[in-house]
Amino acid sequence: MLKRLRHHLRQLGPGLITGAADDDPSGIATYSQAGAQFGTRMLWSLVITLPLMAAIQLVSARIGYVTGHGLAANMKRAFPRPWLLLLVGLLVTANTLNIAADIAAMAEALRLLVGGSAHVYAVTFGLACVVMQVFLPYQSYVRGLKWLTLALLAYLGVVCMVHIDWGEVLLHALLPQLKWDADLLLTLVAVLGTTISPYLFFWQAGQEVEDRAAGAGQPHSAHEVRRHLRRIKFDTIVGMSFSNAIAFFIMLSTAVTLHRAGITHIETSAQAVEALRPLAGPQAALLFALGVIGTGLLAVPVLAGSAAYAVAELAGWEGSLSLKLERGEGRGFYGVIAVATLVGVALCFTPVDPVRELFWSAVFNGVAAVPIMAAMMLLASSRKVMGSHTIGPRLRALGWLATGVMLATVLALGWMSWVG
Repeated sequence: MLKRLRHHLRQLGPGLITGAADDDPSGIATYSQAGAQFGTRMLWSLVITLPLMAAIQLVSARIGYVTGHGLAANMKRAFPRPWLLLLVGLLVTANTLNIAADIAAMAEALRLLVGGSAHVYAVTFGLACVVMQVFLPYQSYVRGLKWLTLALLAYLGVVCMVHIDWGEVLLHALLPQLKWDADLLLTLVAVLGTTISPYLFFWQAGQEVEDRAAGAGQPHSAHEVRRHLRRIKFDTIVGMSFSNAIAFFIMLSTAVTLHRAGITHIETSAQAVEALRPLAGPQAALLFALGVIGTGLLAVPVLAGSAAYAVAELAGWEGSLSLKLERGEGRGFYGVIAVATLVGVALCFTPVDPVRELFWSAVFNGVAAVPIMAAMMLLASSRKVMGSHTIGPRLRALGWLATGVMLATVLALGWMSWVG
C-alpha cells in the first residue's frame, strides 16, 4: 500500500503544480468576492468547472508532451503570425498585471501578520521568485513548487473552524439557482476566467516539454507514449480536483462568514483576511493569510514562466528552466521571467493599485481564453500535429464543451451589458 502511494505521488508534477497555482491571490480574491456577494449560491459554478477545466488542461498537456513543443510553438506553425502576436501580447500583459496583484496581496498579507513595510515585502517576494526560477536547478525548483501546494490546505483549516449547514451547501452545489442577473453573470465570467486561465495552458504544456526533455517522459515507442499519457491524465485530474476543492473551500468560508454578516464586497484577498478576523477568529484569519502567501509564492513563478515559454517559442529562443544562465544559456527566456516579475513589483509602487483590478483581470482572462482554447482544440484534433495521438471523442467533446461554455457566458455578459 505504501509503495503504491509513493508511486502515485511520484506521478504528480505539472498537473498538480498547475492546479495549485490556479488558486493564486487573485483567484482567492475572486472566489472570496463570489462567496461574500452571493453566499453559497455560487458553489455550483466550481462543481461544473471541474470536468471542463480538467479537460482543457489535459488537452494542453498532451499537446506539449506528444509534440515536444509548447503551445506558442505549435500555434506558430498552424496560425497566422499577427494573430499569435496578439494572443501572446495579451498573455504577457495579463500575466504581468496578475503578478503585480499577487505580489501586492502577498506583501499586504505578511504586513497584516507581522507589521512592517508592504513595499519591502513586495521587493523581497519578487526577488525571491526571480532567483528561484533563474538559479535553482530545474528538479529542485519543481520539487519545491510541489511542497508549496500544501499551503492550500490552509483553506480546509478555515472551513473546519466555522459552523456550516452542509445540507444547504450540498443543495446549492448540486442544484444551481440561476437568474438572469448582470452581477451574477459578471461573477460567473470572473470565476470561469480565474479557474480556466490562459497562463495555465501555456505553463502545463511547457512543463510537459521540460519533463520529456529531461528524460522522465522521453517516448521510445507507441506503448511508452500511451503509458506517459496515462500518467499525464492521472496528474492532471488530481491537480484540477485539488484546485477546485480548495476554491470551493475559499468560496464556502467567505459565504458562511462574510455574506452572513452582510459584508458583500471584497476587493482583495488581504481585505478578506481582515474581514474574517472578527467573524471566524484570529486562527482562521492567520490560516487564510498564510494561504495567500504560500499560493502567491507558487503562482508568481508560474505566471512569469508561462509568459517566458510563450515569448521564447514565438521568438525562436531556447526556452527551458533547465538552461544554465551562467553558461550564457536562455538569456532571453530568463530575461522575460525577470522583467515580468520586476515590472510587477514596480507596479506595487505606483498610485494605481493593481490589486483593485483582480476581479476584472479574471473577467479579461475569461474573454481571452476563448480563442486560445479553440486553437488548442484544433491542434489537439489534428493528425498533422499529434500524429496517432490525437485526442479521443470524449476528451474532444469535453474540450469543445468547455470552449462553448466560456464563449456563451462571455456573449451573455456582453449582451446584458449592451441592453443595459
